[in-house]
Amino acid sequence: MEICRRSNLLLETSPPASAPLKGGNLLEGLPFDPMLASVYTRLGHAMFATEPVGPGWILYRHDDQVHGLEERNKWWREEWWQELGEPVLVFGGDLYTYATVPRLADARGRQPVVRVDTYEYDPKVMPVASNVDRFFDSYSRYLEAVVSDPDYQEAGGADLLFPWAATDILARDERLVELMRAGRFDSLMKNGDDSTRRWAARVMGTAV
Repeated sequence: MEICRRSNLLLETSPPASAPLKGGNLLEGLPFDPMLASVYTRLGHAMFATEPVGPGWILYRHDDQVHGLEERNKWWREEWWQELGEPVLVFGGDLYTYATVPRLADARGRQPVVRVDTYEYDPKVMPVASNVDRFFDSYSRYLEAVVSDPDYQEAGGADLLFPWAATDILARDERLVELMRAGRFDSLMKNGDDSTRRWAARVMGTAV
């Protein structure tokens, strides 16, 4: 949020629900991530750097009027869990969708974050963070890289897409790299193409 303000990027937020979800609450039968729960205690929804075709993303709305987070997860359970091969909990997106992976939660219940591309029928998954806090950190560093790019400064846009252009940033997330090297995301990444595999190799290689 601070980087959006400092860089004059679009930032829109709304107040949280009077009784927001708590960490461990069940959503479509799965435990809700505790870090994501802490986000929803502050925000009902948010738009980060989305103008006009910006590099940002939208946090799905969950407040007293709109239950978009619940509705989207119900739809995802019905439409995509079987195709993915395991359940995920979606929480936001841009052209693509960001989700946590409950199966890979650590001892404190913190779940890794993946980006899911469903534009083709076989969904393609890219791991992007070891937990929600690291996702926000990595995305904020990516936004800093975008706004400092000469093309962005000259024309208001840059050909830097997340997570493709953020391999060095993601490689700083040591647990993410450990999970990738251990093959913990392999079942989700089964539909990845050569470009996705090369991207993953760069993330793991950069961390050495």
